[in-house]
Amino acid sequence: MNELNPEYWNRRYLNNDIPWDAGAVTTPIKAIIDSLQDRDLKILVPGAGSGHEVAYLISKGFKNVTVCEWAPAAAGRLLSRVPELAKDQVLVEDFFLLNGSFDLILEQTFFCALPRNRREDYVQKVYELLVPGGALRGVLFSVEFPFDRPPFGGSRDEYLRLFSGKFEIRILETCKNSIPPRSGNELEIYFVKC
Repeated sequence: MNELNPEYWNRRYLNNDIPWDAGAVTTPIKAIIDSLQDRDLKILVPGAGSGHEVAYLISKGFKNVTVCEWAPAAAGRLLSRVPELAKDQVLVEDFFLLNGSFDLILEQTFFCALPRNRREDYVQKVYELLVPGGALRGVLFSVEFPFDRPPFGGSRDEYLRLFSGKFEIRILETCKNSIPPRSGNELEIYFVKC
């Protein structure tokens, strides 16, 4: 099965088969957003799904937020939940074909949904989309899962191997404020484009 296709993800949202949806912005992402000072940052949230972090960004005064979501059902859900977003801020398209430049890419449960053979492509695309000095921040799983479907886990060593050639690794450590179902299984990341 090719997990990286719009039909698969759209079906999951249409059937409300989204067990990863925490129902609200997660505590690590909330803390990252709360630490941001510049409300004019150009922010990309790939694979935002229901977009709890997007709603929180908007509520905190960030207006220059772009979502890249492959599933039309998820994009529709997000637009109805966050009416302050303009339709052109929610792009229903393939992340790997996206153009633009961003100061910050906020990562949560997108990387782990990609097939492992797309991970190097993800790193390259993030690098291309970020302005010089731009950052990738968020959380990545620090555990391997016994599934042949998403989520696909990972390890600190793998992330160092993938990202350290193109990014300054500022933070790559066990997340101390994960939500209970993910406690001990997440790494907070803060990678700055070299």
